[in-house]
Amino acid sequence: MKTSSWPVVLGPFSSISRVLSVGRLPLRATQAPAYHSERSARDDILRAFLISLLKSEIRNSRLILGVAWTVMLMGCAAQGPPRPPRVQVPQRVTDLVVHQVGRSLELGFTPPALATDGENLTKPVEVEIFREITPPSTKPSQEPGTDPDSAAPALTPGSAWVTLGPADLTRLAFGKIVLYVEGVSDQQFPSLVGSTFGYKVRALTRGFRRRALLGAVSNRAAVTLLDVSGPVQNLKVVTTEKALRSSWETRTRTLTGAPVAHLTGYRVYRSETPKLGSFKAVGESKEAAFADPHFEFGRTYRYKVRAVFKQGAEEAESEDSQPCEVTPRDVFPPAAPQGLTALYTVGAVELVWNANLEPDFAGYTVYRREEGRPFQPINKEMLKTPLYRDSSIEPQRHYFYEVTAVDRNGNESKPSAEAQADTE
Repeated sequence: MKTSSWPVVLGPFSSISRVLSVGRLPLRATQAPAYHSERSARDDILRAFLISLLKSEIRNSRLILGVAWTVMLMGCAAQGPPRPPRVQVPQRVTDLVVHQVGRSLELGFTPPALATDGENLTKPVEVEIFREITPPSTKPSQEPGTDPDSAAPALTPGSAWVTLGPADLTRLAFGKIVLYVEGVSDQQFPSLVGSTFGYKVRALTRGFRRRALLGAVSNRAAVTLLDVSGPVQNLKVVTTEKALRSSWETRTRTLTGAPVAHLTGYRVYRSETPKLGSFKAVGESKEAAFADPHFEFGRTYRYKVRAVFKQGAEEAESEDSQPCEVTPRDVFPPAAPQGLTALYTVGAVELVWNANLEPDFAGYTVYRREEGRPFQPINKEMLKTPLYRDSSIEPQRHYFYEVTAVDRNGNESKPSAEAQADTE
């Protein structure tokens, strides 16, 4: 066996040279991280394997080359330093609002979808709600408009009034908004009228061993509880040609039994689907009636009404009325055509009249009669334009004509005024 041939095989593989030389200058533990020690141990094993291979009787140079290549690749597969796990701290909620509806206070906010590093949150999100009740004529521990991140005494870490878990946030979601409702009991309501309810929220995720990763505290939302009335009663909706007209009965007493005060009007809500939370405000009225001109015949609409109260900068609504559902049907004919004239020419009577302008107009029907006889339609197809040539006449006759308009639902108008033509 010629030992001089081995450098030819091993010379180009620097990884093998490094493996064979490893251990001559070992790193001290204080100078290298743990992964250097693991790498050194692996290189010691590879060096021992190669030395054993060199001392063996294997003479196949291709086999030795393949083993050397494999060893080089193993030497290049050293791992880099480990990366720390990502800490997912939720971004701050900035759109918290609160609104009084009857005896309930409705909180709305958008849960964060991103972490403070700008990346999407992949961990389940929880939301803590903090509440503070300030009696009338008492200054809140934090006035609106001050530093929104500072925590009032009732909003310190660990003092959450309510914590919403991931399942709660899903259940209370209306699109991207979460709506949480706090109800005030009938017994508590009279003593709390005039009190200010302040709220903040804070989103969090859970880290190692369920350690809370807390986001920043949200903006503060506050509302003063007003003495509103009960819901309006006997809501009715009537279909007219131009609008859906609703009316209702008002209340004269508030929830505490006092005469109604600070009533500014009514807010009308409409939904085009039975889906929960689909009602949207369509208008307001100072009277107990409202006309909604934005509708289509044949579609189903649901209405509800709330009384609106304002006192200073505070606004509140009564509870919802019972909803009223209506499906308007088009039973309204077009207006009778106007300006009908009849002119006898050679062999025909020419009819012309003013055009109808209804948006659902479909066409015209022309009627004719002779003296002592009833009117009969004479056009085989509905006319689209306000003119007609009657060539089915006979001489020495007295003819009378009238025209009606028809809409797309088949509603026919009253006839126009008669027009006479003599073929003498």
